Amino acid sequence: MIKAGIIGATGYAGAELVRILNGHKEVEIVWYGSRSYVDQNYADVYRNMFQIVDAKCMDDNMEALADQVDVIFTATPQGFCASMMNDAILSKAKIIDLSADYRIKDVAVYEKWYGIKHESPQYIEEAVYGLSEVNREMIKHARLLANPGCYTTCSILTAYPLAKEGVIDMSTLIIDAKSGTSGAGRGAKLPNLYCEVNENIKAYGVASHRHTPEIEEQLGIAAGEPVTLNFTPHLIPMNRGILATEYATLKKQVTYEEVKAIYDQYYQKETFVRVLEKGVFPETKWVEGSNYVDINFQIDPRTNRIIMMGAIDNLVKGAAGQAVQNMNLMFGFSENEGLNMVPMFP
Repeated sequence: MIKAGIIGATGYAGAELVRILNGHKEVEIVWYGSRSYVDQNYADVYRNMFQIVDAKCMDDNMEALADQVDVIFTATPQGFCASMMNDAILSKAKIIDLSADYRIKDVAVYEKWYGIKHESPQYIEEAVYGLSEVNREMIKHARLLANPGCYTTCSILTAYPLAKEGVIDMSTLIIDAKSGTSGAGRGAKLPNLYCEVNENIKAYGVASHRHTPEIEEQLGIAAGEPVTLNFTPHLIPMNRGILATEYATLKKQVTYEEVKAIYDQYYQKETFVRVLEKGVFPETKWVEGSNYVDINFQIDPRTNRIIMMGAIDNLVKGAAGQAVQNMNLMFGFSENEGLNMVPMFP
């Protein structure tokens, strides 16, 4: 049994960590960190935890926390983890950061897209990018883990095999993605009010969304070349889920069977990646509440392009579930421990 602490336990991703870890047979949560609700009962913040979590919210003192736990999850806004990180903390506990502080290897790119100064760039090189299906062996030995973003997890895994195998022209890649409102976090924001979101769909962060360089960097590593792409996110009036639809020109003529064989080569043995049957395309409702990624594709011979599609639950595989999957790898547990949740329907 290991001990875990969560900084940001009262945000949506933090609450999902609490839900998942409460069903994990190898973990005990001993610190429910929350700057906004210090000394309040956690179950008063999230009533679904009544008679399940009997603990008060604590502060965000990572140094004190590191003395008490084996792993710290930071489900916090950008900049927090970087501002707290030091050698003493890293010598005592493994860190799984759900923010973007250590995802991007070029600190100048991070500072440009996020508009803040990075407070601990000396740890960027060490941090392992926590896409479990891609960096599994590196994750096993990590002490600082950069948990990928929700849009990025879906976007990268959907295109990764074809980028890696050189099937698509990376200079033509366009990603159109749609997310439920929980992706914006629990904080009150005017654009996320019910009347603003309901019966509406809108693009945002057009040509400027900060997940863009993360997707470019990781797909560039896969393709072995610099990648510049168009990424356009949209807000959808639903609680959870991301659907990414990606378009790229094929470098050569391929059949369905050839492309399917490539996806199977990469994902057939992956517990949480499901490559769907021919003609069945991903839908967010079939992954909701789970750690699964559903992926499929369609070749368009008329335009010599391929359309790739992926769906995830943004709070699970896109955040907390993937963080737990990475924790399992880091501590030598079964990779699917605590994550065998059947998708919820309806």
